[in-house]
Formats: sequence, C-alpha cells, structure tokens
Amino acid sequence: MNDPVLTFVCELRANVGAPQEIGSVRGGRRRIVPILGGRVDGPALRGTILPGGGDWQLIQADGFSELDTRYTIRTDAGAVIYVQNAGIRHASPEVMERLLAGDVVDPSLVYFRTVPRFETAAPEWQWLTRAVFVGAGARHPDVVVIRFFKVD
Repeated sequence: MNDPVLTFVCELRANVGAPQEIGSVRGGRRRIVPILGGRVDGPALRGTILPGGGDWQLIQADGFSELDTRYTIRTDAGAVIYVQNAGIRHASPEVMERLLAGDVVDPSLVYFRTVPRFETAAPEWQWLTRAVFVGAGARHPDVVVIRFFKVD
C-alpha cells in the first residue's frame, strides 16, 4: 500500500456576491452565497468560472459551516466542467462571527477544507472525474480562494 501524495492542480478565485439569508431552518442557519464569476489557474487546469453558481451554506450557532458549492468552469480551450464542492469551515466563535459578517479575517485562523467532484463530457478532462481531490480555502469579503490538490 502506498501513502497518498498531494499534487497541486490549480487555484480557484471565485468572485462572490452578498449572501441571501434564508434564516433559521432545521439544522441551522441557511444562507446562499451567489458565485458571480472568477478564474481558475494552475499547472493542470486553467479557465473561467461562469456566473450562476452558488454556495448553499448551513451554519451552526457556533459558526461551524457546512458548504455545498456548485459552479461551472469553462476551460481556456472551451470545455465545460461542472463542479460540486462540499466542505466545512470553522474557527473560534469570535472569528466565525467576523467572517460571516463579511469582515476581513486572517485565513490562518480558519479551517476551510473541501472535497470537489467534477463532471464533464470532454474526453481530455475525464481524469478529473476519476480521482479524488481536496481543497484548502480562504474566504475574503468578495472572493473565495481555494487551492485544489489531486490525491495520488
């Protein structure tokens, strides 16, 4: 058995809009953050994040957040890739309160990890659908940055 090795694939920079607050629902506070567009750049994947995606968040009282993010990437060569990115984000209650309010927070104070799944009809990108990936993220007031790694 071989231990996993992480290989850097790309960095995603998604421009996000103001959260739409749904309010208190079964399981926590629901809000939806629109994805307005953005860019993906790296040694293995380059493209544009198309507008129309979103992040469906369920937030606990202490700020622990479950993330269900969905968006589409158009590669620089024109292929379309759908991404469903599940994740979690947490920090001390004080830091999470500031983060959720839209304040600037030092990313090193926040645990933000994701597990993306990719779908595409493009033959040259099928390798994305046949591997496990992990992401390490940072939330800024108007942009989310996630670095994706392939688990080899």
